[in-house]
Amino acid sequence: MVPADSPIRCGWAGTAPEYVAYHDYEWGRVLHGDQAMFERLSLEAFQSGLSWITILRKREAFRVAFAGFDIASVAAFTEADVRRLMADTTIVRNRAKIDATVSNARAVTDLGESLSDMLWSFAPEPAPAPRTPADVPATTTESTAMAKALKRRGFRFVGPTTAYALMQATGMVNDHLADCWVRDES
Repeated sequence: MVPADSPIRCGWAGTAPEYVAYHDYEWGRVLHGDQAMFERLSLEAFQSGLSWITILRKREAFRVAFAGFDIASVAAFTEADVRRLMADTTIVRNRAKIDATVSNARAVTDLGESLSDMLWSFAPEPAPAPRTPADVPATTTESTAMAKALKRRGFRFVGPTTAYALMQATGMVNDHLADCWVRDES
């Protein structure tokens, strides 16, 4: 529940309603489940080189375009589906990222284990709350190890920075600043 007075948030949350809602109710909250983790992994890959607000504003369109991020459905996408996605102005039309999402869905089906469980196996021990944005890393040894493990299993667009962003987004790490009202909620 959001405090009634003007709550202190992490600076990146800004004032855009999409950012505020994402910050307050999703980012840093524990998330499990293969489909949910596949969606977040895919969106983090699409964000690479772009602002997160762009992805948030297109999120529902991504869900429609990628069959709700249903892994089996996306793994079955054909070249015709890729052409359809490249023509879809409601999403980010980057061929490499679209191809990676389809390829990653196929990699999930070949994992032989739960994607969620595999990703969570890289979650580090809880760390002290960062006090400033400068205290928040872009990568860690755990995110580097996650990225290497994913790449070995055929995943694409999953470097250490993307892996760490996934860790932040899904609550594997709690990078809400020490004075942020969400810190103790997540």
